[in-house]
Amino acid sequence: MASFKLFFGIFVIAASIYLGAKIVPPYFENYQFQDAIKNEATVDTYTPKTEDDIRKAIYRKAQELEIPIHEEGIKVQRQGSQFAGVVSIRANYVVHLDLPGYPVDLNFDASTENKSVF
Repeated sequence: MASFKLFFGIFVIAASIYLGAKIVPPYFENYQFQDAIKNEATVDTYTPKTEDDIRKAIYRKAQELEIPIHEEGIKVQRQGSQFAGVVSIRANYVVHLDLPGYPVDLNFDASTENKSVF
Protein backbone atom coordinates (compact mmCIF):
# COMPACT_ATOMS: atom_id res chain seq x y z
CA MET A 1 0.00 0.00 0.00
CA ALA A 2 2.87 2.38 0.76
CA SER A 3 4.34 1.89 -2.73
CA PHE A 4 0.95 2.70 -4.28
CA LYS A 5 0.81 5.99 -2.37
CA LEU A 6 4.35 6.78 -3.48
CA PHE A 7 3.57 6.13 -7.17
CA PHE A 8 0.30 8.05 -6.90
CA GLY A 9 2.11 10.99 -5.30
CA ILE A 10 4.78 10.99 -8.01
CA PHE A 11 2.05 10.80 -10.68
CA VAL A 12 0.22 13.79 -9.17
CA ILE A 13 3.41 15.83 -9.01
CA ALA A 14 4.40 14.93 -12.60
CA ALA A 15 0.86 15.69 -13.88
CA SER A 16 0.90 19.07 -12.10
CA ILE A 17 4.25 19.98 -13.62
CA TYR A 18 3.08 18.91 -17.09
CA LEU A 19 -0.19 20.86 -16.85
CA GLY A 20 1.62 23.90 -15.49
CA ALA A 21 4.10 23.78 -18.38
CA LYS A 22 1.22 23.66 -20.88
CA ILE A 23 -1.17 26.18 -19.30
CA VAL A 24 1.05 28.89 -17.78
CA PRO A 25 2.84 30.09 -20.98
CA PRO A 26 -0.35 31.25 -22.80
CA TYR A 27 -1.39 33.27 -19.73
CA PHE A 28 2.07 34.82 -19.44
CA GLU A 29 2.09 35.70 -23.15
CA ASN A 30 -1.37 37.25 -22.76
CA TYR A 31 -0.06 39.35 -19.87
CA GLN A 32 2.83 40.58 -22.02
CA PHE A 33 0.51 41.24 -24.98
CA GLN A 34 -1.96 43.13 -22.78
CA ASP A 35 0.92 45.25 -21.45
CA ALA A 36 2.11 45.98 -25.01
CA ILE A 37 -1.40 47.01 -26.05
CA LYS A 38 -1.73 49.32 -23.06
CA ASN A 39 1.64 50.94 -23.76
CA GLU A 40 0.81 51.35 -27.44
CA ALA A 41 -2.53 53.01 -26.64
CA THR A 42 -0.93 55.33 -24.09
CA VAL A 43 1.79 56.49 -26.45
CA ASP A 44 -0.35 56.64 -29.59
CA THR A 45 -2.99 58.85 -28.01
CA TYR A 46 -0.50 61.69 -28.40
CA THR A 47 1.03 60.79 -31.77
CA PRO A 48 -0.23 61.23 -35.33
CA LYS A 49 -0.21 57.46 -36.04
CA THR A 50 -3.18 56.19 -38.02
CA GLU A 51 -5.37 53.29 -36.92
CA ASP A 52 -3.68 51.05 -39.51
CA ASP A 53 -0.22 51.95 -38.22
CA ILE A 54 -1.27 51.14 -34.65
CA ARG A 55 -2.83 47.85 -35.81
CA LYS A 56 0.38 46.87 -37.63
CA ALA A 57 2.51 47.66 -34.56
CA ILE A 58 0.23 45.54 -32.35
CA TYR A 59 0.27 42.72 -34.91
CA ARG A 60 4.09 42.75 -35.01
CA LYS A 61 4.14 42.44 -31.22
CA ALA A 62 1.63 39.56 -31.41
CA GLN A 63 3.84 37.75 -33.90
CA GLU A 64 6.86 38.34 -31.68
CA LEU A 65 5.00 36.74 -28.75
CA GLU A 66 3.61 33.97 -31.01
CA ILE A 67 0.01 34.97 -30.29
CA PRO A 68 -2.43 33.24 -32.70
CA ILE A 69 -4.26 36.28 -34.06
CA HIS A 70 -4.81 37.73 -37.52
CA GLU A 71 -4.24 41.40 -38.25
CA GLU A 72 -7.96 41.77 -39.03
CA GLY A 73 -8.74 40.51 -35.51
CA ILE A 74 -7.18 43.60 -33.95
CA LYS A 75 -9.74 46.41 -33.64
CA VAL A 76 -8.36 49.94 -33.28
CA GLN A 77 -10.51 53.05 -32.90
CA ARG A 78 -9.33 56.61 -32.64
CA GLN A 79 -11.92 59.19 -31.59
CA GLY A 80 -11.36 62.91 -31.40
CA SER A 81 -8.28 64.71 -32.63
CA GLN A 82 -4.95 62.95 -32.99
CA PHE A 83 -3.35 64.68 -30.01
CA ALA A 84 -6.36 65.01 -27.71
CA GLY A 85 -8.66 62.07 -28.28
CA VAL A 86 -9.28 58.49 -27.28
CA VAL A 87 -7.51 55.37 -28.56
CA SER A 88 -9.25 52.02 -28.06
CA ILE A 89 -7.58 48.73 -28.91
CA ARG A 90 -9.26 45.33 -28.69
CA ALA A 91 -7.78 41.97 -29.65
CA ASN A 92 -9.72 38.76 -29.03
CA TYR A 93 -8.01 35.45 -29.70
CA VAL A 94 -8.19 31.78 -28.77
CA VAL A 95 -5.31 29.48 -27.80
CA HIS A 96 -6.01 25.78 -28.32
CA LEU A 97 -4.27 23.34 -25.98
CA ASP A 98 -4.23 19.60 -26.72
CA LEU A 99 -4.13 18.12 -23.26
CA PRO A 100 -4.25 14.32 -23.04
CA GLY A 101 -7.90 13.32 -23.17
CA TYR A 102 -9.18 16.87 -22.75
CA PRO A 103 -8.55 19.53 -25.43
CA VAL A 104 -9.02 23.07 -24.10
CA ASP A 105 -9.65 26.42 -25.79
CA LEU A 106 -8.43 29.42 -23.79
CA ASN A 107 -10.26 32.63 -24.77
CA PHE A 108 -8.33 35.86 -24.26
CA ASP A 109 -9.54 39.44 -24.60
CA ALA A 110 -6.62 41.85 -24.62
CA SER A 111 -8.08 45.34 -24.72
CA THR A 112 -7.58 48.84 -23.44
CA GLU A 113 -8.78 52.41 -23.87
CA ASN A 114 -6.70 55.48 -23.24
CA LYS A 115 -8.18 58.97 -22.96
CA SER A 116 -6.17 62.11 -23.49
CA VAL A 117 -5.68 64.48 -20.58
CA PHE A 118 -6.65 67.42 -22.80
